[in-house]
Amino acid sequence: MSNHPQIPQSVDDVLQYLSKGKYVADRSLATVIFLALKMQRPLFLEGEAGVGKTEIAKVLSETLDRPLVRLQCYEGLDVNTAVYEWNYTRQMVEIRIAEASGETDRSRLTKDIFTPDFLIKRPLLEALEGTKGKSPVLLIDELDRADEAFEAYLLEVLSDYQITIPELGTIKAEEPPIVIITSNRTREIHDALKRRCLYHWVDYPDALRELEILKIKAPNAAEQLSKEVVFFVQELRKNPEIFKQPGIAETIDWTNALTQLDCVSLAPEAVSDTLGVLLKYQDDIGRIQGSEASQMLNNIQSEMDQAGV
Repeated sequence: MSNHPQIPQSVDDVLQYLSKGKYVADRSLATVIFLALKMQRPLFLEGEAGVGKTEIAKVLSETLDRPLVRLQCYEGLDVNTAVYEWNYTRQMVEIRIAEASGETDRSRLTKDIFTPDFLIKRPLLEALEGTKGKSPVLLIDELDRADEAFEAYLLEVLSDYQITIPELGTIKAEEPPIVIITSNRTREIHDALKRRCLYHWVDYPDALRELEILKIKAPNAAEQLSKEVVFFVQELRKNPEIFKQPGIAETIDWTNALTQLDCVSLAPEAVSDTLGVLLKYQDDIGRIQGSEASQMLNNIQSEMDQAGV
C-alpha cells in the first residue's frame, strides 16, 4: 500500500499543502488546483514571467511526494526530444551482431530491434508510464515557446493520457499524471488545447501577499526593509513605461541582496546601486535611477504612512 500523501480533499487542504511547500497562494488558485487534482484534468497556468507558475508544479511534487517530470519547451521542440526516440546506435550494433551470427531474416531483425528495450524515453512518455500508485507531476513549462505543431501533438496526450508509437502501438497511462502547463503568453495557445485543461491566470500578488512571501523567502531581512521593498515594487509595476515588470523572484532576490549589504531600509543610493538585481533591462534601470528613485521612495513613504504600515 502506498504511503505517499493523498490527493487533497478540499480547497483548505490544498492551501495547507502549498503552505507546507512555502508557497503563498490565494484561494482562487487553490480552488482551481483542487479541481484539477480531483477531476484529473491538466491545469493551464498563464501569466507574466516570474509570478510563480513553475513553482506550483515543484511544490506539488514535493508536498505530494511524487516525481517531477519537466519538459522545458522551446522553438523547434519535436517528438524525439519530448516523447521518445529509438536508440539507433544500439539497433545498428544488434543488426551487426545478428548478421555476424548468420541471421538473414530481415523482417525478424526489424521486429527484434523495435522493442521497448531499444526505446529512449523522453519526458512525456516517462510521465505516462509513471509508477502505479505514485504517478508523477508532469510540468510542461513555457508551452508558448514551442511551435504550434508540437502543441497539436499534445492533444492526444492531454485528451486520453496516451501516446501512439507506430512500431509498438498505443501506450496509455494506468494512472494519469498531474499535469501543469505554463505559458508566459508570448503567443496565444490554441483553443483546442485550452479546452482540455482547467485555466487560471496567475497575477502579481498584492502588497500583503507579497510581504507574506518575503517573510518566508527572505526571513533575514529587516521588517522595515521588506515593507519598503514591497511598496516600491508594487509602485514600479504601475509604471507603464517599464518594459519588464519585476516578478516575485526578483522581489525576493532584491530583498536578499539589500540584506547582504546590511540595509535595514531603502535609501536612494542603495536603490540606484542595486537596480540590476530587480530590473533586467538597461532602459528600465535608466528610467528609475537617480531622481526617479528618490521620488518613488517619497511616494511609497506617504502610502505607507496612510496605510499605517
